[in-house]
Amino acid sequence: MKFGGTSLGDGERIKNAAKLVKEYVENNEIIVVCSAMAGVTDTLFTLVDMASRGRIRDVEITLNNLSEKHFRAIDDAIVDEAVKRDVKSIIKELTEDLRRAVLSILYLREATPRSRDYVVSFGERLSTRIMWGALTELNVNCKYLDGGDAGIITDSNFGEANPLMEITKLEVRRRIGSLLDRGITPIITGYIAVNEEGVVTTLGRGGSDYTATILGSCLDVDEVWLWSDVDGLMTADPKIVKNARVLSTLSFNEAIEMAIFGAKGLHPRALEPAMKSGIKVRIKNTFNPSHPGTLIVAKPEKSDMIVKAVLLVKDAAMISVRGASMVGKPGTVAKILETLARENINVMMISQSVSESSVSIVIKRDALTRALSRLETALLGTGLVEDIESEDDVNVIAVVGEGMRGTPGVASKVFGAVAKRGVNIRMIAQGSSELNISFVVKEEDGNEAVKAIHEEYGL
Repeated sequence: MKFGGTSLGDGERIKNAAKLVKEYVENNEIIVVCSAMAGVTDTLFTLVDMASRGRIRDVEITLNNLSEKHFRAIDDAIVDEAVKRDVKSIIKELTEDLRRAVLSILYLREATPRSRDYVVSFGERLSTRIMWGALTELNVNCKYLDGGDAGIITDSNFGEANPLMEITKLEVRRRIGSLLDRGITPIITGYIAVNEEGVVTTLGRGGSDYTATILGSCLDVDEVWLWSDVDGLMTADPKIVKNARVLSTLSFNEAIEMAIFGAKGLHPRALEPAMKSGIKVRIKNTFNPSHPGTLIVAKPEKSDMIVKAVLLVKDAAMISVRGASMVGKPGTVAKILETLARENINVMMISQSVSESSVSIVIKRDALTRALSRLETALLGTGLVEDIESEDDVNVIAVVGEGMRGTPGVASKVFGAVAKRGVNIRMIAQGSSELNISFVVKEEDGNEAVKAIHEEYGL
């Protein structure tokens, strides 16, 4: 069971999460994984930034606020005075360690990837200690472990470390397996691990989910439950489509497509270990625990649903590169992508006409200025490209479903539904897997396009 930041947002929520564990621990062997309290990881990143700029007063205020937030959570989550005293003593020690780490960055005015990982690891360490206290008070026989103590060993790619699965599997089985054999429930920090030298690393975005699926894969669990603040993955954003509903089952492929397009409560990388091991993943809501949630499996039962979900990606921008000299010239697209890669800009979508005279790409809107500047420097004046145009007011619509594979007429139905609403399509991309049709529309038409397809397929 992994609990997300909103599920552990304050003391009352931590107490609620602990009660859920207590309820299931009676008849199951459970491993608990905790994220940082909501907003804490972002605050820690900001803290590193403040320290490296020498903003001593802001650093002090932020450190004090963080400390107060966690001490308040202890008071609200734990009643037993002895347990409360123990947890407060541990949290005090941890916040002092955090203060020392941040001050070292402040004095040097420099944050290395290694020191940044060390500082941001404190979010999970603090929340998991409080969760341990709340469970101890409920008489759950449990033990606190950092990700490294649990046996998760990674490479030294700080900020986005990759687990070394062979050694991790051996270590996790040895360390966590022996606790479970003795009837002890492990309470483990999400997001953080160690490299082979024992130095703290972090697993990047969605890291706590990743921790849970890594542990699940190593221990061959029955299911991984990702507790969040939503009932599951939905057919569309309920803020856009009022009658959107929770999907009861999805395939891993569908879930990954949805995660890539920003489906709430899921990160694509986190599904990899479970997918490889064939372990089911369930998304559940801590605030509505009786709801069955969404179950993600390798092969769901046959469904007559051709399309499962319609997703909207906001904050997108489109760049079109044109030039007659691009026709038949190998390496043009490579040069465009390489130029963007050097700026660390990710390409979300790409489409090229068969004439080869134009290429359109979609990127995050906040990277548009940098992207244009680099592309113009690299391509204009080379005789290869005549024109580079951009649009910063576009949305990407993604239509996802395993049932689309091999079903004739899906694209025509999708685009027909959108056309009926008078929405113009700016760009289209579909992979050979046929799991996903993505297209670009003007920002003002985004919600309308989602509603049209959701209605057309009766989702």
